[in-house]
Amino acid sequence: MTNSQPPLLQPELERAGITFEQYEEFTPEKLELWDGYLGYGGQNQLGFHLAVLRNMGLLTAVSHTQLSLWIEALDRHIREKLETISAQPEVAEAMLNRLNRAMSDLAAVTEYLER
Repeated sequence: MTNSQPPLLQPELERAGITFEQYEEFTPEKLELWDGYLGYGGQNQLGFHLAVLRNMGLLTAVSHTQLSLWIEALDRHIREKLETISAQPEVAEAMLNRLNRAMSDLAAVTEYLER
Protein backbone atom coordinates (compact mmCIF):
# COMPACT_ATOMS: atom_id res chain seq x y z
CA MET A 1 0.00 0.00 0.00
CA THR A 2 1.14 3.52 -0.70
CA ASN A 3 1.57 6.36 1.77
CA SER A 4 -1.35 8.33 0.31
CA GLN A 5 -3.95 5.61 0.77
CA PRO A 6 -7.35 6.49 -0.71
CA PRO A 7 -10.33 6.26 1.62
CA LEU A 8 -11.82 2.80 2.09
CA LEU A 9 -14.46 1.92 -0.45
CA GLN A 10 -18.06 1.79 0.67
CA PRO A 11 -20.31 -0.96 -0.67
CA GLU A 12 -23.63 0.15 -2.13
CA LEU A 13 -26.92 -1.64 -2.62
CA GLU A 14 -26.31 -2.10 -6.34
CA ARG A 15 -22.96 -3.09 -7.83
CA ALA A 16 -20.54 -0.22 -8.36
CA GLY A 17 -17.15 0.13 -9.97
CA ILE A 18 -13.80 1.13 -8.57
CA THR A 19 -10.93 3.11 -10.07
CA PHE A 20 -7.64 1.62 -11.19
CA GLU A 21 -5.93 3.43 -8.31
CA GLN A 22 -8.34 1.80 -5.84
CA TYR A 23 -7.70 -1.57 -7.49
CA GLU A 24 -3.95 -1.11 -7.11
CA GLU A 25 -4.32 0.03 -3.51
CA PHE A 26 -6.69 -2.58 -2.16
CA THR A 27 -6.03 -5.72 -4.21
CA PRO A 28 -3.35 -7.94 -2.67
CA GLU A 29 -0.29 -8.36 -4.85
CA LYS A 30 -0.61 -12.07 -4.34
CA LEU A 31 -3.90 -13.74 -3.44
CA GLU A 32 -3.39 -16.96 -1.52
CA LEU A 33 -5.30 -19.27 0.75
CA TRP A 34 -3.73 -18.63 4.15
CA ASP A 35 -4.96 -20.75 7.07
CA GLY A 36 -8.33 -21.07 5.36
CA TYR A 37 -8.63 -17.38 4.46
CA LEU A 38 -8.14 -15.56 1.18
CA GLY A 39 -5.37 -13.04 1.42
CA TYR A 40 -1.67 -12.80 1.84
CA GLY A 41 0.02 -13.26 5.18
CA GLY A 42 -0.83 -10.76 7.86
CA GLN A 43 -1.80 -8.08 5.34
CA ASN A 44 -4.93 -6.08 6.24
CA GLN A 45 -7.65 -7.22 3.83
CA LEU A 46 -10.43 -4.78 4.78
CA GLY A 47 -9.98 -2.62 1.68
CA PHE A 48 -10.00 -5.70 -0.55
CA HIS A 49 -13.15 -7.11 1.07
CA LEU A 50 -14.96 -3.77 0.78
CA ALA A 51 -13.92 -3.51 -2.89
CA VAL A 52 -15.37 -6.97 -3.58
CA LEU A 53 -18.62 -6.07 -1.82
CA ARG A 54 -18.78 -2.80 -3.75
CA ASN A 55 -18.32 -4.63 -7.05
CA MET A 56 -20.87 -7.26 -6.06
CA GLY A 57 -23.44 -4.95 -4.50
CA LEU A 58 -25.04 -5.67 -1.15
CA LEU A 59 -28.31 -6.81 -2.72
CA THR A 60 -26.48 -9.52 -4.63
CA ALA A 61 -24.45 -10.49 -1.57
CA VAL A 62 -27.64 -10.78 0.50
CA SER A 63 -29.34 -12.89 -2.15
CA HIS A 64 -26.55 -15.49 -1.96
CA THR A 65 -26.50 -15.72 1.84
CA GLN A 66 -29.04 -16.88 4.38
CA LEU A 67 -31.03 -13.86 5.52
CA SER A 68 -30.86 -15.09 9.09
CA LEU A 69 -27.07 -14.56 9.03
CA TRP A 70 -27.49 -10.95 7.89
CA ILE A 71 -30.05 -10.39 10.64
CA GLU A 72 -27.70 -11.87 13.23
CA ALA A 73 -24.82 -9.73 11.97
CA LEU A 74 -26.94 -6.56 12.10
CA ASP A 75 -28.24 -7.47 15.53
CA ARG A 76 -24.74 -7.97 16.93
CA HIS A 77 -23.41 -4.80 15.32
CA ILE A 78 -26.28 -2.64 16.56
CA ARG A 79 -26.03 -4.08 20.08
CA GLU A 80 -22.30 -3.27 20.16
CA LYS A 81 -23.06 0.29 19.06
CA LEU A 82 -25.79 0.65 21.69
CA GLU A 83 -23.38 -0.48 24.41
CA THR A 84 -21.14 2.48 23.62
CA ILE A 85 -23.94 5.02 23.98
CA SER A 86 -23.55 6.96 27.17
CA ALA A 87 -27.27 7.61 27.40
CA GLN A 88 -29.52 7.33 30.37
CA PRO A 89 -30.28 3.68 31.21
CA GLU A 90 -33.96 4.20 30.40
CA VAL A 91 -33.12 5.48 26.91
CA ALA A 92 -30.73 2.60 26.22
CA GLU A 93 -33.31 0.07 27.47
CA ALA A 94 -36.03 1.60 25.27
CA MET A 95 -33.73 1.44 22.26
CA LEU A 96 -32.89 -2.21 22.98
CA ASN A 97 -36.57 -3.06 23.36
CA ARG A 98 -37.31 -1.43 20.01
CA LEU A 99 -34.41 -3.31 18.41
CA ASN A 100 -35.62 -6.60 19.88
CA ARG A 101 -39.13 -6.07 18.50
CA ALA A 102 -37.78 -5.15 15.06
CA MET A 103 -35.41 -8.13 14.97
CA SER A 104 -38.18 -10.46 16.10
CA ASP A 105 -40.46 -9.22 13.33
CA LEU A 106 -37.68 -9.47 10.77
CA ALA A 107 -36.77 -12.99 11.91
CA ALA A 108 -40.39 -14.11 11.55
CA VAL A 109 -40.60 -12.72 8.02
CA THR A 110 -37.25 -14.26 7.11
CA GLU A 111 -38.27 -17.66 8.46
CA TYR A 112 -41.43 -17.50 6.35
CA LEU A 113 -39.51 -16.50 3.20
CA GLU A 114 -36.84 -19.18 3.59
CA ARG A 115 -39.37 -22.02 3.64
